[in-house]
Amino acid sequence: MADVRFLGACGTVTGSATLLSWGETRFVVDFGLYQGDEEAKLNNRRPLAFPAHELDAVVLTHAHLDHTGLLPRLVAEGFQGPIYCTKVSRGLVSLILEDAGKLQEEAARYAHKKGYSRWPIPKPLYTSADARRTLRQLTPVPFGEEREIRSGIRFRYHRAGHLLGAASVEVRAKDSHGQPRRWLFSGDVGRYDTPILKDPEPPEEPVDSLVLESTYGDRDHDATEPEKGFREVIRKTFQRGGFVIIPSFALGRTQEVLYHLSALVDDGDLDPDDVFLDSPMALAATDLYDRATAEHDEDLAELVRQGNDPLGAGHFQRCRSVEQSKALNQRQRPAVVVAASGMATGGRVVHHLKRRLGDPRTSVVFVGYQAAGTRGRALVNGAHYVAIHGEEVPVRAEIRQLHGLSAHGDRRELLRWCGSLAAPPSRVFLNHGEDPARKALAAALEEMGWPRPVLPAVGTEVPF
Repeated sequence: MADVRFLGACGTVTGSATLLSWGETRFVVDFGLYQGDEEAKLNNRRPLAFPAHELDAVVLTHAHLDHTGLLPRLVAEGFQGPIYCTKVSRGLVSLILEDAGKLQEEAARYAHKKGYSRWPIPKPLYTSADARRTLRQLTPVPFGEEREIRSGIRFRYHRAGHLLGAASVEVRAKDSHGQPRRWLFSGDVGRYDTPILKDPEPPEEPVDSLVLESTYGDRDHDATEPEKGFREVIRKTFQRGGFVIIPSFALGRTQEVLYHLSALVDDGDLDPDDVFLDSPMALAATDLYDRATAEHDEDLAELVRQGNDPLGAGHFQRCRSVEQSKALNQRQRPAVVVAASGMATGGRVVHHLKRRLGDPRTSVVFVGYQAAGTRGRALVNGAHYVAIHGEEVPVRAEIRQLHGLSAHGDRRELLRWCGSLAAPPSRVFLNHGEDPARKALAAALEEMGWPRPVLPAVGTEVPF
């Protein structure tokens, strides 16, 4: 039997994982972490859907935690095969998994110290050592190069534009009747005509089945000018003597935020000494972005040629140590602090929010999707209090969201990407989206004349 089983990101935007099987041969596309409220996080500790040691390979679409974050647990439970990723993704995957292991350990220690865990002795989901073992199994594959997993089962990467190294995965193999089939897993589809990275590039040949993300399947991004949005909120906040806190995904969004803040510096509207990038992982990721010149779009390439590199090391203040981060607590002058994580679920930004959410001079600017159950979603939905480290923190700060900076294609861009495929696929499955978004995108695809998409649930199994 040849089949495909959906293991995660069904009705949610976290926990991406899809299992493909041909008899005893099996591999997964992505193996991501569930993020959000405590109920969502419990999914990360549930028994695996298969024995880890029986898995032949993992094929990653990109480095974000919701696509990679459970890999160390998989390895700890016995998986020894290759973890394929695009060549330019390898550095980012290494960064995010090492950081995740450290954060898991730190969170467990802090919860034990403060006594706010549901567990008598909080344990990390996995450790830094588990993460380091996982990195030894990373196997980079260039875009466009076909790679064989087992005899007759091949895959190829195509640029998805969502993140440095992000890819769609084309899988070629025979179905249960011996007929050749071609599946395409979109991964997270990026934006068109945005700074830094090249546009998405879907395959030129037709595919039989498509697994499509639907994060923004029910809405279009505001036609905003990011520099204008940042300029307005920074000016207002600085006038009242406050901090601008930007929770930002260390991979991707941070680099685009720096790109736009650099434009404000060039216009004389912002002093670079007032901007602090407070995330060791984001700093390392920014350096990787800066060096990946083959992935830069023409706009960034031209800025670099002019000697005005917005991702360069000397542009803004960089907080590498914990002491440098804590020193911002004593700062009296206004500042812009860009810190991970993007949904305010962990990392240094949580400490800044804990200190400054109660100050009405503060502005918090979200620049990416906020999943249900996350602290970021609560804040953009108007929460008056949020829980941080077991304490109820009042929210008196101004909360803003700039949708135009999302790394995900919106409804129009998803449809544009679909329209660029060689032909409509015979079967379409919508994952990585909350149900309203999936249903809206399904209706839009039917209006295009495509077959009615399937909205799989966790555990849904279909023939390859």
